[in-house]
Amino acid sequence: MSDSDYLTRAEAVLARIEQASDDSDADIEFERNGNVLTLEFENGSKIIVNLQPPMQEIWIAAKMGGFHFKFVDGQWVDTRNAREFFEALSDYATQQAGEPVDFSA
Repeated sequence: MSDSDYLTRAEAVLARIEQASDDSDADIEFERNGNVLTLEFENGSKIIVNLQPPMQEIWIAAKMGGFHFKFVDGQWVDTRNAREFFEALSDYATQQAGEPVDFSA
């Protein structure tokens, strides 16, 4: 994938997370600073989603740990276990928010 394709796809992920956070019933504040999106929950815990252009990955830092996602066969998947990005993020956010959070389409 070209660098331009990566950035287009990765930026779409951040935009989708921002929109889903706005639409969610959960109390989620978000702040974007360049390639870094911080989600903050009512209890003060945070999830950081950041783009890694040199590696063409998207990284998540959550209470559950750090996770790296690569674009494979039309979706972003965890480099360790092939778990889909939005499914994983929804689970991590649900655990930290203490209520259901869904980032999937």
